[in-house]
Amino acid sequence: MYSATVDYYRAASVADAVKMLQKNKGAKLLAGGHSLIPSMKLRVAQPVALVDIGRIKELSGISLDGSSLKIGALTTHNEIATSADVKAHCAILAEAAGLIADQQVRNRGTIGGSLAQADPAADFPTLITVLDATLTVAGPIGTRDIAAKDFFKDLFTTALAENEVLTTITVPTYGAGTGGAYLKMKHPASGYAVVGVAALVSVSGGKCTDVRLAVGGATANPARISASEAALNGKAPDDANIASAIAHVAGSLSNTLGDHYASAGYRQNVAAVMSGRALKLAAERAAG
Repeated sequence: MYSATVDYYRAASVADAVKMLQKNKGAKLLAGGHSLIPSMKLRVAQPVALVDIGRIKELSGISLDGSSLKIGALTTHNEIATSADVKAHCAILAEAAGLIADQQVRNRGTIGGSLAQADPAADFPTLITVLDATLTVAGPIGTRDIAAKDFFKDLFTTALAENEVLTTITVPTYGAGTGGAYLKMKHPASGYAVVGVAALVSVSGGKCTDVRLAVGGATANPARISASEAALNGKAPDDANIASAIAHVAGSLSNTLGDHYASAGYRQNVAAVMSGRALKLAAERAAG
């Protein structure tokens, strides 16, 4: 199927893109296009105009800034997966990026596009949720920062206004004593996460001093499993304590998604099993 007629504009800068979005109500930003173009072909999305931001250099790149990584919204999945800085200071993010789809998609798809799309089956939303990242957006009155926990609002819905552009993702780094793990059950056709689990565990003196767990793919937006985090925090990350912690996972996933491939109950069970594996692997990496 072909998309409906649409106007096309190419922005030369972030400010230029904001002005184009203001001028063309109902316009959509075009970056990698992996989500938007198929939606337009199916006429699920019918924007009046496309604002191409793919050549704005200021939106690309990865830099280490103190205890954080600054990642431009147009940075590709492959750039994140292969970045020496990301591998050294936030390995879980590189690990997840390397699991996205196939090499062609990783070479073209962008982190900003993935986050702005807010697909429940995408990988990066779960990662930035567990990492407590901050997203910087630019609009007509300047820039503002949005915490990851406040960014995702519903299915394919974010806190971005129609005339705002996601510019930077700031991700806190971690080092010795902290380990991360991202595991997912891939859909066999698309590679999207039927369920994706991200765990971050800090260990000191044989006990967990900080535990974070987020589940994606099972609900409209990534879910932090605070009950599991609290259950394991302050305890040794052994099999018994991890088993007690993941007992809270299924009950923490409200309004679980279900479809012809995986029912809501199945997703809950998979999420619990994968949470246990992710927590154990993260703790092993923290100790090692």
